[in-house]
Amino acid sequence: MSGPVSENSLSDYLEHLPGTTFRKLYQQPSTTLAIFRRMLPHIAKTIVMAILYAPTPWSLSDLDLWIKPSATREKDQAIAILRSLHIIQPQSVTLTANFRSSLRLALEGGGDHNSFGVLSTHPIPSEVNHSFLDKYARKKWDDILHYVVSATGLTGMGQGSSGPNKTVKELLVVGRLVDRSVHGDLKITHIGFSFLLQESNAQVWALLLLWLQAVDEAHTSGTATDMDSVDMLSFFFMLASLEFGRAYSIDALAESRRNMLPFLIDFGLIYIPPNDTSQFFPTRLATTLTSNESALRSVSAGFSAVGNAAGDDLDKCTIILETNFRMYAYVYSPLQIAVLALFADLKYRFKGLVSGHLTRKSIKQAVSHGITSDQIVSYLSTHAHEQMYQNAAANNKPVLPPVVIDQIRLWQLDTERIATRDGYLFKDFDEYKEYKAVADFADNIGVCAWRNDKKGIFFATKIEQIKDFMKSQKKTERS
Repeated sequence: MSGPVSENSLSDYLEHLPGTTFRKLYQQPSTTLAIFRRMLPHIAKTIVMAILYAPTPWSLSDLDLWIKPSATREKDQAIAILRSLHIIQPQSVTLTANFRSSLRLALEGGGDHNSFGVLSTHPIPSEVNHSFLDKYARKKWDDILHYVVSATGLTGMGQGSSGPNKTVKELLVVGRLVDRSVHGDLKITHIGFSFLLQESNAQVWALLLLWLQAVDEAHTSGTATDMDSVDMLSFFFMLASLEFGRAYSIDALAESRRNMLPFLIDFGLIYIPPNDTSQFFPTRLATTLTSNESALRSVSAGFSAVGNAAGDDLDKCTIILETNFRMYAYVYSPLQIAVLALFADLKYRFKGLVSGHLTRKSIKQAVSHGITSDQIVSYLSTHAHEQMYQNAAANNKPVLPPVVIDQIRLWQLDTERIATRDGYLFKDFDEYKEYKAVADFADNIGVCAWRNDKKGIFFATKIEQIKDFMKSQKKTERS
């Protein structure tokens, strides 16, 4: 799977996997539980739990009786997601065998699968506690972010930092977050800009998926590697199921997974004590991989936000935005200041305070690097000063000045005379009835980007579920 980091989401990656891969993944209860927790909307989870212990299979008509007519669209979207993840059978509401058995094991316990890790019996080093693991993971992750931000030319590497490990640097280059010139100079790409504005959980998954992609491409090209992307993905889900602060046995891991540990150390997902290499500790970056965090977070404080840990004052960034487009940011971190400089024209910098303006030039420059107006607005809203929230609540007004928000979006529209989008065009149906059924289905599952009922054509962003629906329609007509 290739494409920008913003497109390399876990859901997109999973939806492109074949059914045979899912059968392997669902052999592990930890993987099954992780996908159930993270990937499914509420109504899909409810459907799964309803049929998990059902004595007889459900039919689609049974489900229609169970769901309110007003929720038909949500039901169709949930069924489409369940089928794309190979959780239910293509033409029925029956759980696939591996998913059903593994989810039952995850909920009931038992078995000797060791899918949720094996606790270490060795004594825990005295220096290892929650605070130690947080600082360790923060240092590892901030080294990666400093390396990306240094490519903007607005700031150098953090003090006392040599950057991430060489393998991580190469991955950032291969993933097109940064470009390296023939002279060795770094230049950030539009993908790198978008990466910096993502919340920490999404950033971690972006790099992990780039790693999976690199392994897949190595297999395709015939390059020797002892790693398998399916086993790697299953191991990621296992790490997400572990308990933060507990020690787990390395000896209980398969050799292929032990070979992955040095890379996970580079990402800051695990810690191995130098005096006892038979045990490892998952950090918050690992244990929150399947959390539901989705709000935009700051670069430096992203780790604290994902881990629900209180950050230091040096990591905080609070912004006051005025109607005259002037911006005041209370911030110490060079990472935070570099991110502000991506879309604002910074004029003055004092200790703990920077000020500047949002201008047409600064916003258009940000858009040219792949940052959207919605990302900028979300960032400003997430980091708005407490006084702005209090003033908005007292006067029953929006937190951010509407005139500023509207103008940011208008400046982006100035650069978007023509927009492109990847997808599939459906046309030349045998009859209008067939077109209407397929187009309505695509619309209901949320993949129809444009349709013209007069001409009988529509454009969809995804095709897998639509193909299954068209096959089922043809079978129904034949019968």
